[in-house]
Amino acid sequence: MTRKTIEQIKAHKNSGEPIVCLTAYTMRVAQLLDVHCDLLLVGDSMGMVLYGMENTRDVDLDMMIRHGKGVVKGSAHACVIVDMPFGSYEDSAEQALKNAQRIIDETGADGVKLEGGEDLAAQVKAIVDAGIAVVGHIGLLPQTAQDSGGFRVQGRTDDGRAQLMRDARVIEAAGAAAVVIEAVIEEVAAEITAAVGIATIGIGASAACDGQILVTEDMVGITGDHVPKFVKQYAHVSADIARAAETYAADVRARRFPFDENVYRPKKG
Repeated sequence: MTRKTIEQIKAHKNSGEPIVCLTAYTMRVAQLLDVHCDLLLVGDSMGMVLYGMENTRDVDLDMMIRHGKGVVKGSAHACVIVDMPFGSYEDSAEQALKNAQRIIDETGADGVKLEGGEDLAAQVKAIVDAGIAVVGHIGLLPQTAQDSGGFRVQGRTDDGRAQLMRDARVIEAAGAAAVVIEAVIEEVAAEITAAVGIATIGIGASAACDGQILVTEDMVGITGDHVPKFVKQYAHVSADIARAAETYAADVRARRFPFDENVYRPKKG
């Protein structure tokens, strides 16, 4: 099986075939998702999903690289993109390139993702000019949402709509291969998708985008009681895990487990 390239991801824009994306943080989950996805994102959302952090800001570069290695190892088909964590790219183009290069060198991923719009033009260009693929991220920006009013839907005002369009066009001009659009009203997401020549990947931005991404743990029903409006749960794995643990505990307490087939015994003869 040949891994999908960033050029093939870009080609979805013209083919009209939607891009299927999910997050992956571990080797085994990557193995399960790989054949079904065009792109796997090693998202900094792992900080909240796996480590119980209140937001993504405490995720660091070492954490992203460790999980990125596992996802690359567990996948053979999907293009793998790794999030650049908060504090690893904002200060300068030099900082962004240095850390992006480290991610690629140490994980073998196909590219990196940065949150932000026109303020990141220099960073995106520096990384792309060095031969590293970049996926942008506009709209709701989880890394900085707490500094700008919290987790709110974007694009409801004329000024907000105009800024999103500027962000998308600047990211495209800087050389990004695609852009994630998060929590943006449908009409604006559609306008941006029609206006730019790079693929748009929506999360809470409607089917008007060129592709879709969800946090896998949200999609399979394993992240808890709060389910964002834009998420459809295609399974309810939390209930399955709880039932399995309940049955296991009952078997252990009743001394039924280990069962006969689970016990090592001397070989006969």
